[in-house]
Amino acid sequence: MLNHRGLRAPAQWVSVLLCAVVLSGCAAFSAEPTPKSAAHSPEQWWGPVMTAVAEAELYPDGKTVVDLIPKRDPEAIVSEFEAKTVTGPLSRPALLAFVKANFDEPPANESHLEEPANTPVAQHIKNLWPVLTRRSREVSANPYSSLVGLPHPYVVPGGRFNEMFYWDSYFTMVGLARSERFDLVRDMVENFAWLIDRYGFIPNGTRTYFLTRSQPPFFASMVSLLAQKDGNQVYRRYLPELMAEYRWWMRGAEELAPGSAGAHVVKLADGTVLNRYSGGENRPRAESYAGDRAVAAKSTRPANEIYGNLRAAAESGWDFSSRWMAEGTHQTSINTRALAPVDLNALMFNLEKTLAQAWAVKGDAEQARMFAERAERRRQAINHVFWDSRGFYTDYNWRTEELTHRVTAAMVFPLAFGIATPAQADATAATVRSELLRPGGLVTTPRNTGEQWDAPNGWAPLQWLAVRGLERYGHIELARTIATRWIDTNERVYRETGKLVEKYDVESAGVGGGGEYEVVDGFGWTNGVLLDFLANYGPNADARTTSERARAVRAFNQKLHETSAAPAP
Repeated sequence: MLNHRGLRAPAQWVSVLLCAVVLSGCAAFSAEPTPKSAAHSPEQWWGPVMTAVAEAELYPDGKTVVDLIPKRDPEAIVSEFEAKTVTGPLSRPALLAFVKANFDEPPANESHLEEPANTPVAQHIKNLWPVLTRRSREVSANPYSSLVGLPHPYVVPGGRFNEMFYWDSYFTMVGLARSERFDLVRDMVENFAWLIDRYGFIPNGTRTYFLTRSQPPFFASMVSLLAQKDGNQVYRRYLPELMAEYRWWMRGAEELAPGSAGAHVVKLADGTVLNRYSGGENRPRAESYAGDRAVAAKSTRPANEIYGNLRAAAESGWDFSSRWMAEGTHQTSINTRALAPVDLNALMFNLEKTLAQAWAVKGDAEQARMFAERAERRRQAINHVFWDSRGFYTDYNWRTEELTHRVTAAMVFPLAFGIATPAQADATAATVRSELLRPGGLVTTPRNTGEQWDAPNGWAPLQWLAVRGLERYGHIELARTIATRWIDTNERVYRETGKLVEKYDVESAGVGGGGEYEVVDGFGWTNGVLLDFLANYGPNADARTTSERARAVRAFNQKLHETSAAPAP
């Protein structure tokens, strides 16, 4: 069978296309895809060597281990290694010598530019795009690399991240669009569609060791961003992939009993279906093998339970945060899989709304209506299930049937995607101002635990979503405050270091810290969000543009909520 680009479709793709015809008849498409390339991940292909190197901590960053490039057939390397270790493990010097003889280290991901002094930060970002751009021909020469070769050019985040990452890329694309680099936006959307066509879903990143989990589903937002430039035909073009991603996240929902969970779906006691992060497997992450084992060793819980929840948190993109910890501080209490996250469900609402639009563009009114109804049901569920009466959205523990009551920046997602009622948006805005606003922007959570998705760190995507959501509901001054504080933080660090980094300390308006690795520069989503904020809130921005856009969206949302059945808080 041929797909929409005239290419031969894999067998699982046939099921996706058939499922697209009648939504309710897809219970069979519920099994987790098992990509063949996953067998070529380091943990599968040269696992004994990988685990030995990881446990010996030969490299300060565990990701370096799985990004090593075998110089020859990995099976031959493993055979030699096993012969050398028959009588016992190698000494550290001998192990290091073995690695150097059999592997090349991954290339450095440089983001240094030779630029005139005092280059404006916006121009610096535009100069960085070619530096951060990769092409498939650059990675296809070595068949043993963990890197997945892509058909089109793409932008990497930077630093230790020398591959295309899922949710990072949307915010990078926002900046590419501001730079009039729609050529790269198109290429990256095509790459993500190719990944769905090949694997049935979009992996966390384009490495073979990421082929068992995804990340926050922003593909629908990518398609919408491109459609703003190329027109509604974009929705028709990527409808098969939008459907396939929806199937992947919803697989197993039809068979669930109330009060139970499948891979990425949960069914509450009243029959409400929501989504959760799963992570795909119950073993240590290859890129953090020693760290995950160390966490499990400190816990009295079964190791597989710890591993599965760590992987689920990695799939969330928030790895790690107190929002996932049952007791709020230590990874040994991680319970990601027990939670239905408000941000993931807001993204699934957006996917359903986008599918309704895509089916309408295709001319199938029945499918468009069906997805519009699904989106409306999810809107009502989000506004009911995730709403904390104290005035914000939070996560829901489906096992204990209660809210976590945790204050996190995830509360802005229902505003960003137009889910909240006006009253809920107003209350959320007040909580954002009182609990999350800091001198350098929005803090991710108010808790300081040493995890990178907690205080004092702020992250570009959360600033952007907060500003977008607050604009949408008419909270222009708060949106402006967040954007301008974030701009000032980014520019201060840029003046001091010449770099744009992955995360920032918004309490001291400096470089962020914490987490499993040193802060890295580059940096894709920081660049994208900063360019967008400069265009709307920078010194040369036209204030009328933002105000007029906010008024138009606010009027649209008011009309929407007057006719919807969304409950009041």
